[in-house]
Amino acid sequence: MFPIRPLSDPEVSDLLRRHGVGPTPQRVAIARVLFERRTHVSAEELYRRVNAGRPHVSKATVYNTLGLLAEKGLIRAVIADPERVFYDSNTSPHHHFYDETTGELTDIDASDVQVSRLPPLPEGVELQGIDVVIRVRRSGKTSG
Repeated sequence: MFPIRPLSDPEVSDLLRRHGVGPTPQRVAIARVLFERRTHVSAEELYRRVNAGRPHVSKATVYNTLGLLAEKGLIRAVIADPERVFYDSNTSPHHHFYDETTGELTDIDASDVQVSRLPPLPEGVELQGIDVVIRVRRSGKTSG
């Protein structure tokens, strides 16, 4: 795990190198935004954040860098629904609520979810993890 605080460019570069990612200026800019706080961000939102007041980073570079950072274990890709993928800077074991009304993704502590049984795994594979996304929708009812 890495610290969740604003990181300097040299710190971001070092973090990327330690995970086998070459620190280009574009990757450093993307990683700096991702790691400044715990976040669930779409590629489009990250593209807007990275380019706010900074030199232009292309959408392709954002998407490619997100894929590389997920592959290297620096972030997690969370598929909230077929049209919404979030990138999560929290790589510790946890699950999510996805609010279909607001589009918000919220962490659930791993200890709050119990998976009691899994089917037999296909031959020749090993379990890499279990990701639970609980989809909710505002009912319009208020309590009280």
